[in-house]
Amino acid sequence: MEESISGFKVRGDWGDVVEHGERITRALRDNGVDDPDAAHDARFARAFEEWEEWRPKSHETLDADVSEKTAEQASVEEGKGEKAGKEPDEDIKTAGEKLSESYEALEEDDAEGAVGKWSESIDYVARAADSAGRKALRRVEDTVYQRVMTQLAPYYFDNELVSANIQQSGRGNGEEFVFEVNVNDDDLKEEVSDKLAEYEDEIDRWHIEVEKDTEAAEAIEGAEPPPESEDNSKATRNG
Repeated sequence: MEESISGFKVRGDWGDVVEHGERITRALRDNGVDDPDAAHDARFARAFEEWEEWRPKSHETLDADVSEKTAEQASVEEGKGEKAGKEPDEDIKTAGEKLSESYEALEEDDAEGAVGKWSESIDYVARAADSAGRKALRRVEDTVYQRVMTQLAPYYFDNELVSANIQQSGRGNGEEFVFEVNVNDDDLKEEVSDKLAEYEDEIDRWHIEVEKDTEAAEAIEGAEPPPESEDNSKATRNG
């Protein structure tokens, strides 16, 4: 693993990529990032869940699974108007009302009030335009983003906790990947670095998590699969 100001980087095959993601995840978890009640910013807990979902898994492929998850993660977020539950036409209506109030204030020689209402009117117009634009983008996201944008930068992840990207070079037997992960909080990044160094010293062989095929087990044994749990859904790590 290479460590620099831009993050933690590995070069190798798919197994190396998966292992690197698992080590970063474990280091974050060991530092309490997944616990909203821990010392770190509570917002990191949600960001950690997003990272956990996106990071490459052993049963996945880069071109299909990671590309699709990248498109979903980069989906256009809701704007202020949408978060407020307002449609663009509602904001346009409100903007008109604020503009009328601005004219009324002018007639009453209330220049300050007129400017304030006019400013509010402009804000509502801008919010309506933002909401309409986001809705239009989402309608073409699946076709435009995944088919076009992912051809330019197909394998990346970014939120307030982690930024990551995967590059691929070579095909077939010569296939190699470069996976770089950066922790965006400087203090936490230092703590993660310390944990990664501990793993290097203490864990001789890292056991990569694998997805259990409970359906196959059910078919073979003729029995219902056991209830899935977080602990049972992952292979046991050594160390």
